[in-house]
Amino acid sequence: MKQSLFYRKLVGPIIDLLRQGITPEKIALSLAVGICLGVFPVLGSTTILCTLAAIVFRLNLPATQLVNYFVYPLQVALLIPFIRFGEIIFRAPHVSLSLAIIFDSIKRSVWQTTKTYWTPGWHAMIAWCLVGPLATWILYLVLAPMLRRFAVITGVAAKQSSGVSA
Repeated sequence: MKQSLFYRKLVGPIIDLLRQGITPEKIALSLAVGICLGVFPVLGSTTILCTLAAIVFRLNLPATQLVNYFVYPLQVALLIPFIRFGEIIFRAPHVSLSLAIIFDSIKRSVWQTTKTYWTPGWHAMIAWCLVGPLATWILYLVLAPMLRRFAVITGVAAKQSSGVSA
């Protein structure tokens, strides 16, 4: 039976991590951090951020990066909402923009785009700083029990408790 892309690229690797003896809690935290850092509103920064977080907090780097890459479309989708939230926080003037305008500007000149969107960009980063930690905590609280149950369903929990894990 042919497995879906989602299963092969996301679920399968998570099952493999559980089989290697990594706890559901550690995987849940790695996934939560990868998801939240993966939507950080600076395009091109998330791989480095996820790597640093995985090293500093001793998370599972493959799991963190795996979801980081999966949430890239979400990062793009949340870019403007983070900019808008930053405008509200700082009572900044409304910047007329769209994803098409931003990407067209990047194609013409990354440096000019950086200069043009510097203030809305750091406002968006501050907005993310207010939302990101809370979202990480909530995701962890949701993912940890799901992964514990998933470990039981797949039979990995029994192997881990019997000492067979790596």
